[in-house]
Amino acid sequence: MELIFFLVIGAIAGFSAGLFGIGGGVIIVPILYTVFTQMGYEPEVIMHMALGTSLATIIVTSISSSLAHHKNGAIIWSVFKNLAPGLVIGSFLGAGIAGSLSGTNLQLIIGVFVIWVAYRMMFGSKRMKEHDSALPSTIKQLCAGTGIGLASAIFGIGGGSLTVPYLNYYGVVMQRAVGTSAACGLPIAIAGAFGFIFFGMKEQVNVPNSIGFVHIYAFLGISTMSFFSAKLGAKTAHALSPTKLKKCFAILLLAVGCFFLIKGLL
Repeated sequence: MELIFFLVIGAIAGFSAGLFGIGGGVIIVPILYTVFTQMGYEPEVIMHMALGTSLATIIVTSISSSLAHHKNGAIIWSVFKNLAPGLVIGSFLGAGIAGSLSGTNLQLIIGVFVIWVAYRMMFGSKRMKEHDSALPSTIKQLCAGTGIGLASAIFGIGGGSLTVPYLNYYGVVMQRAVGTSAACGLPIAIAGAFGFIFFGMKEQVNVPNSIGFVHIYAFLGISTMSFFSAKLGAKTAHALSPTKLKKCFAILLLAVGCFFLIKGLL
């Protein structure tokens, strides 16, 4: 039953990953938090397990989503190359920081952050150009990648919640921002998942069927199904208008942010 439930989560998360370029983390983390709570795991490790497992599944999801977006010519590979080194460094460090925080603090931080990003997406910069010539220098992109990777590992969300608004702010149209974000999710997920495994083993976490802060059954079930559903989400993204896609993205983030904020305060 556990594996079947994780397969269903994977189908939903994969579709969201392809649609919004978010790696599926904003869907996976709150659902895994609820599932692990029901499974009776220690409260202090539940949030860390949800984040670590989410990043591990994003490795598979981002590959599938990136392939679909690449076929549509929606990935700006020059930007990916500039962001990737910083994403890897920041992601590993972010996993270490997350490991040192309590579960309650993580919930509050994630809740506030995601609501802020939703606000910025809905009411922030009005700049919407049809080209990417306004992007900052390579050094600035490298620094931005480090910040995005750091925050993404702490939030377990694959970077889309930051990468998409970042690219969108500099004039990259929504479809290309989503596609590039999907590709950026891979280095974030690999470095972040390794970090959560490393720091989880260091903390000697004792949870059945897990390695460090990564739950193996959840990883297998979610990643298997999300690999296929991410392609469908990516196709849907190219059928929607940039304005509708942006609003849907913001509403999704707002809902997730409120969920964690309420959980952290209760």
